[in-house]
Amino acid sequence: MSQLEELMNSPITTGIESTIADIAKIMLEKKISRVLVTENEKITSIVTEKDLGLFLLKDKSDRTLQQIPLSELSKPIITTSQSTEIQECAKIMLEKNIGSLGIVSDDKGIVGIITKTDLVKDFAKNHQNKKIVGEYMSAHYFWVYSDVNLSKVVSKMSENKISRVIVRNKEEIPIGIITFRDLFNLVISMGIQRDVAFPKSFESEQGLGKTLQAQEVMKNEIITSNYHEDMSKACQLLLDNKINGVGVLSDKGDLVGILSKTDIVKAIATLN
Repeated sequence: MSQLEELMNSPITTGIESTIADIAKIMLEKKISRVLVTENEKITSIVTEKDLGLFLLKDKSDRTLQQIPLSELSKPIITTSQSTEIQECAKIMLEKNIGSLGIVSDDKGIVGIITKTDLVKDFAKNHQNKKIVGEYMSAHYFWVYSDVNLSKVVSKMSENKISRVIVRNKEEIPIGIITFRDLFNLVISMGIQRDVAFPKSFESEQGLGKTLQAQEVMKNEIITSNYHEDMSKACQLLLDNKINGVGVLSDKGDLVGILSKTDIVKAIATLN
């Protein structure tokens, strides 16, 4: 069995005839961020949590989640063979700007899926004491003040296609974090429970977008690693906490960057 076969997961699927409500329920119930889509019993496309959230933010119709067909959102799935090396998978993900790859068997079609999380698992297990966090962290990160309206948070994440923002108080001290998954779970849950049109007030200056502030939505704890920490340990921190990024602290305790799963994929792609 190849390294890739050991890492890959069995795909969770739904039919192309499903609605956005159907796929949102699957994601929430199974706590997953992507679902593969079948057509005529063959896997042909994929829907990710991020694609779904961004689609809903841009959709200007008054349809409910139950009225929006999955076909409006699904994208062709990019694949690779079972014999592909882990490092090559990382390079493909970066080149295509994707978070997963379908794994193809010559005679069975798509038999599995490998994600950024799987690559993080590989790094945690097989690359101890090779890299430090500071080598691959992103020094620039997006932030908002704690009292800004939720609409500004959503706009910043949507416009910059980012997955997280740090929340600061007026003393410029980081006090929390808002992730795309937090917003996704909030708005999707509301849309499913209420059986109403997607709550576009989240991105508008009216309704919830105006009344909710960043500090009411944020998580108060920012999980962190140290700049000089072995990156394999930071990978394990991500896995243990089921998160996509950690804050990076200097020796003085200042937040100096973010280490995300994408940063770790970059590290794998450049390993000697």
